Amino acid sequence: MYKSIIIGTGPAGLTAAIYLARANMKPLIIEGPQPGGQLTTTTEVENFPGFPEGIMGPELMDNMRAQAERFGAEFKTGWVNNVDTSSRPFKLSVEGLGELEAETLIISTGATAKYLGIPGEEDNVGRGVSTCATCDGFFFRNKEIVVIGGGDSALEEASFLTRFASKVTLVHRRNELRASKIMQDRARSNEKISWALNRTPVEVIAGDNGVTGLKVLNNETGEEEIIEVSGVFVAIGHHPNTGFLQGQITLDENGYIATQPGTSETNIPGVFACGDVQDTRYKQAITAAGSGCMAAIDAEKYIESLEHSAVTL
Repeated sequence: MYKSIIIGTGPAGLTAAIYLARANMKPLIIEGPQPGGQLTTTTEVENFPGFPEGIMGPELMDNMRAQAERFGAEFKTGWVNNVDTSSRPFKLSVEGLGELEAETLIISTGATAKYLGIPGEEDNVGRGVSTCATCDGFFFRNKEIVVIGGGDSALEEASFLTRFASKVTLVHRRNELRASKIMQDRARSNEKISWALNRTPVEVIAGDNGVTGLKVLNNETGEEEIIEVSGVFVAIGHHPNTGFLQGQITLDENGYIATQPGTSETNIPGVFACGDVQDTRYKQAITAAGSGCMAAIDAEKYIESLEHSAVTL
């Protein structure tokens, strides 16, 4: 029996672990196959406060993990197959660990960026391929880049990236975009944005120093073309890692955990969510960490209320 179990070890989960461990709650943190979350796949992080010279993503996550361990947090590796929130204590079935019980549960399993699955794509993440304009746009100052996608997010990222890049080419497999009219009008009025519509990405081209181009199929002519760029931003969405919940916690229409406004509380008392698994808007390391702090404080207050009720009874 644990007072609190945290599922996931990105910035949200590790921040929650630090706060709960300092509160002497001895949390258990379950690490999945990618401890540290998406930041372990990035190179230099320059927008996390406190590191004026930047810090490598894996190093930042290692530091946060060590900080949690320093205060007594316990880490175990396993794959959560399902959770039972129908009664207390909550029960978790974890491959490699068996069945665990907890008074509170913090879910920080994050969201996974969708990739196209084309050759050269995932091999060059951090070498010119990115799924986060806010995180990596600065590295492409005065360079030509492409953004792949046709929704609001793609056009928003393309517009943002014009602050840094000399030219942004938006690549979409259809002639028509899914984005709202206002986003399309805004993008089309931006002189730095060019259009490569009705083109299907085929391969990310890279050399020794990273990305050099994107090979696309012209759907009208059937011929392949190469767009010479230094960066490829994939903006086709994310999918939250909530499959293991199996309908026990309220999700929104896109599968993200629904939390009460201004809190980390879910529809199940004692179950809290933080980080990208419940964040459909910001998706930044610093906002994930902040929500992890919220979840830890909410969990601590919840346990205090249980203990108070037990004493008064």
